[in-house]
Amino acid sequence: MTRGQKVAGGDRLGKTIIFAKNQAHAEFIAERFDANYPHYKGIFARVITVKTAYAQSLIDSFTQADTAPHIAISIDMLDTGIDVPEVVNLVFFKLVRSQTKFWQMVGRGTRLCPDLFGPGQPKTFFYIFDYCQNLEFFSQNPDTTDGAVGVSLNTRLFTSRLALLQALDRKMSLLPGGAGVARGLGVSYTGAAMTEDSLRQELVEHLQAQVAAMPLDNFLVRPKRRLVEKYAQTAAWEKLRQADCDTLARDVAGLPSVLADEDAEAKRFDVLMLQLQLALLRVEADFTRWRDQVQTIAGLLEEKSSIPMVRAQMPLLQEIQTDAWWEDVTTPLLDHARKRLRTLVKLIEPVRRQPVYTDFEDQLGQETPMALLGHGAGTDFERFRAKARQFLHQHEDHLTIHKLRWNLPLTPVDLDELERLLVAAGVGTTADIDRARQESCGLGLFIQTLVGMDREAAKQAFGLFLSGKAQSANQIECINLIINHLTEHGVMDPGRLYESPFTDINPQGPEGVFTSAQVDDLVALLHTMRQRAVA
Repeated sequence: MTRGQKVAGGDRLGKTIIFAKNQAHAEFIAERFDANYPHYKGIFARVITVKTAYAQSLIDSFTQADTAPHIAISIDMLDTGIDVPEVVNLVFFKLVRSQTKFWQMVGRGTRLCPDLFGPGQPKTFFYIFDYCQNLEFFSQNPDTTDGAVGVSLNTRLFTSRLALLQALDRKMSLLPGGAGVARGLGVSYTGAAMTEDSLRQELVEHLQAQVAAMPLDNFLVRPKRRLVEKYAQTAAWEKLRQADCDTLARDVAGLPSVLADEDAEAKRFDVLMLQLQLALLRVEADFTRWRDQVQTIAGLLEEKSSIPMVRAQMPLLQEIQTDAWWEDVTTPLLDHARKRLRTLVKLIEPVRRQPVYTDFEDQLGQETPMALLGHGAGTDFERFRAKARQFLHQHEDHLTIHKLRWNLPLTPVDLDELERLLVAAGVGTTADIDRARQESCGLGLFIQTLVGMDREAAKQAFGLFLSGKAQSANQIECINLIINHLTEHGVMDPGRLYESPFTDINPQGPEGVFTSAQVDDLVALLHTMRQRAVA
């Protein structure tokens, strides 16, 4: 949570997989996380194992970029066969002695993910936190890093608001009587004037509330508890000295707080407007650059006038784009504009590409006949296979496809109906289906390889196989690999048990993991599951 790669402007840990040793270990990791981050309890980090209820539902949520859980604590289930491009942190919290499995686990982080950290900021690397010396064991010894990450948006917002508070105090101290009065906003915006005094009060209330929402039991907050308790009180903010501001920026700003805004685009806009307000108070040359950015944003939002919430702010958007609005602008006026526009900036497309128009005159040469290598029956059949897979996944509720996915016996009538369905939908010709039937030893087997098997059906089948028996870790891992294969491919040739990754568990294959009688039962079960699709 402190040294992993972050997303959402640096405010949220990126997708993370923790490879735990066993169920008790995984549950203990989740327990300690929830104790240190009670506001994330039961949501942010979840145990995902074969013993987890609705595990597949949790995996589906984990594969969605902005949906919790963001930390998956797993035993074997996520080591292979899962593709989540957003994963940027891998935690090896168990010994791995199979080189194939090690690289499969590392592969969970190698998926490319464009725009993960913002427009034009793709995923370029990922972190491995190795607590069990697996890297040394496999003699990889890669370059290491201390895991330093950029300052998060929440930290930047805290320090920027603190700096604005200091600048306002400094300006007010120079005015007669020690109080400053800023230009009112006017009735066209709020119906009431706003001063720099009221702006300061809002800043104080926001910062104090953020500190007060820092959970004292969190292990990051605990060492700074004295400071957090001090600045959670209103009295500490009445008159801030330079030493107070330095302490807040150095020791308090980066601490986790329950009071967190999840809208990253809105927070980026807040930072921009705070920089603009600071440049105005300090009379800095950067003011022009920040102003131009705000005007650009206002212009892009004006193009979204068809959206009611944007249309409601149209007078303000149009005024911001005029020079007159900026002639006598004040910090309260800028803060008011920030509040009204911050929730709208997410409506702007992340990347705007200007069209390029060319005026070249094409010169056509002589036609040359070309033979496309590989274009023929094989390519046509692969196209049929792809179309069939897409069509079948769209019709998984069809009775026959449902039977295949749940490993229920088929009848010849079921197969005739499948053939009729594929031909009627234009997926393939009778010749394509005949070839599929011949190459796959039956149409049912061909279809099952495309639709796979429902994971729950596979688990139920092997639940009966394992019932009443005490299972070792290697046996559970082997069965999980079989279930993964069936979920993806629908059927499995028993000969695959003597190939990788099964031989990575034990070089002797299933004989090194199960008893002779269990191997016979396992092979018989795979044959039975295959025969149910033959009809």
